[in-house]
Amino acid sequence: YELYRKAELLLKSIGISGVRCFFTDGNEGLEKYAPFDKILFTCGAEKIPQELLKQLKVGGTLVIPVGKEEQRMLRIKKISSTQFSREDFGLFRFVPFLKGKEKDL
Repeated sequence: YELYRKAELLLKSIGISGVRCFFTDGNEGLEKYAPFDKILFTCGAEKIPQELLKQLKVGGTLVIPVGKEEQRMLRIKKISSTQFSREDFGLFRFVPFLKGKEKDL
């Protein structure tokens, strides 16, 4: 939680507006705010959460590291309601999703 708060305060201190921060595991996305132009994950996912793909706008982009020990950095673009393109940017290591974090701050 401490890192989350520091990041939120840093964004405000450097004048970045229009960004909402949430402390959650992210597996279900944030349906009440969808659809999204962009979704950026900064923690590793074992697989791509399907709810995130559903919550993208057509033309929207999801950037997410996917894998267990090492992750593939993927950029996924929603082409239509059922079609996606996928680019792979190689191997990375990220911390895993935090299961059960549901607090909306």
